[in-house]
Amino acid sequence: MENYKKTNLMDWEIGKVKGFSGKNLINLENGGLKKVKVDSCSTYPSHLHSNKTEFIYVLEGNPKITIGQNNYNGEKDDFFILPNSIKHSIDNPDDSECFLLVGSINN
Repeated sequence: MENYKKTNLMDWEIGKVKGFSGKNLINLENGGLKKVKVDSCSTYPSHLHSNKTEFIYVLEGNPKITIGQNNYNGEKDDFFILPNSIKHSIDNPDDSECFLLVGSINN
């Protein structure tokens, strides 16, 4: 594992969902952490993970985060925990990009 990464020099990797791209910061067997860019008017559809808990820290922007039946209007410095086996989604309805730290821990 690298002890230092200059993230501004890293390329954005296109994600599985249109409008989402990321930079892998930590990638370990038991979890990881990515910086994620969410393009304007992009949505990561509702899904769940049976084997991991995810978390989101909002760096910039105003994402809408859905966790189970709860909808949240995120803003800078908000932190969300997405428990395993609970459906969740990310939506950026704004006209500007949104930046998040998205991590996971295997259960």
